[in-house]
Amino acid sequence: MKRRELFGSLVASFNKDSKQEIQLRPPYYKDETDFITKCQTCNNECASSCEVNIIIIQEDNTPKLDFSNSGCTYCDLCAKACPNDVLALQYKKNIDTKISINPLECLSWNQVMCFSCKDPCLDEAIEFIAMFRPKINDDCTSCGFCIKVCPTNAIKIGA
Repeated sequence: MKRRELFGSLVASFNKDSKQEIQLRPPYYKDETDFITKCQTCNNECASSCEVNIIIIQEDNTPKLDFSNSGCTYCDLCAKACPNDVLALQYKKNIDTKISINPLECLSWNQVMCFSCKDPCLDEAIEFIAMFRPKINDDCTSCGFCIKVCPTNAIKIGA
């Protein structure tokens, strides 16, 4: 058993019970109100075009991001598929949230060697002081790839 699998199995129940509290939108919108007014008449093309399946459609027929299985690659496919111009390439930006690490829950902050969050970070936005104390720097695009791999659920959205 790999070290990450061991830590993951120890806290699997915490990760299953964690809920994403903040509603995250795909990173291609201009105005939040467009979701309510224009998404009602579409066939959820943004969700079906997402290559990593992180766009889910809510009861009000609007899309939101769910990082429980993967992160956003900023591939542009959801914006290209949107028939109502709610999502469009000219509005591309970083996902509108802040991602942070809770030192009380983080293994590295508690003297356990863990680099689970650093490995999947394509933006090199997670820095470690020596082998411990990870910090998210300004290069973070809030893509969410670090969230699902954290064995203790120490990485928070909007915190």
